[in-house]
Amino acid sequence: MKRLLLAAALALFAASPAFAADKLTLLLDWYINPDHAPIVIAQEGGYFARHDLDVDIQVPSDASSPPKLVAAGKADVAISYQPDLMLQVKAGVPVVRFGTLIDSPLNCLIALKDGPIQSLEDLKGKTIGYSAASFQGAYLNAILGTVGLSEKDVKTVNLNYNLIPPLLAGQVDAIMDGYRNVELIQLEQDGHPVQAWFPEQNAVPAYDELIYVAAADKVNDPRLPRFLAAIAEATAFIHEHPDEALALFVKSHTDLDNDLTRKQFAATVDYFPENPGELDKAKYLGFAGFLTMNGLLDKQPPLDTFAVELPAAQ
Repeated sequence: MKRLLLAAALALFAASPAFAADKLTLLLDWYINPDHAPIVIAQEGGYFARHDLDVDIQVPSDASSPPKLVAAGKADVAISYQPDLMLQVKAGVPVVRFGTLIDSPLNCLIALKDGPIQSLEDLKGKTIGYSAASFQGAYLNAILGTVGLSEKDVKTVNLNYNLIPPLLAGQVDAIMDGYRNVELIQLEQDGHPVQAWFPEQNAVPAYDELIYVAAADKVNDPRLPRFLAAIAEATAFIHEHPDEALALFVKSHTDLDNDLTRKQFAATVDYFPENPGELDKAKYLGFAGFLTMNGLLDKQPPLDTFAVELPAAQ
């Protein structure tokens, strides 16, 4: 009799529809690139599926819109930047950081090795291009301050994300906002030796370049710890098997199957944190203090209003 009941139960279970994975919409910050490797590997390697998540990865039409769309309930998770997060909080956009994708600044100040800038002191009276008006004044004041200069000693020009051509044409003497794992590599590959100054080594506090944000009133969403668990497992795979991870990355995005992407991928791997949910409180408070000191924030907000660490997935 027991065998008959067990057989009936198994038959009923087999006939039942499979449990559907929970859908989750993720808005990227930019087009797919090696910075997004943990996300791509989590998707292509089945890590999201193992945590019962069906993640819809979307590329935004406007790079500044993802946090606002998440706050408005149009998506569940967005990729943003720790510095931008602070200004979003100041502007009243109700989002919080709950994870980290890139745990170091990627931004740097770049000049050509055969150009007029051989040291930070050489920047006095010169022109520096940047990509978007935001923090360049605070960055420059800190970096130039290490050699007794300030942003008033240089001319700045907005290049609107078109950084490399004006540098090569001599229209600017240096560029900031170029990434150490993108523009730095591209210039070297194209035969233009460069030198770079990293902000965190020149008086700017370290910060997370890319972070995961969610609406402030939805940080208890049970999908978020599972999302981070999948990202952590994908990151472990990347760290342990970088060649296989790269192959999976370019296989799913064949337009990126080129030598530049391979170099950028290799240059980015070490910036993926093993535990993407871990919150470095000192780093976040330190950078908020830096922005406050430079007048970009009216006052330093409480940490839990803009960054949280979630409990581990069950």
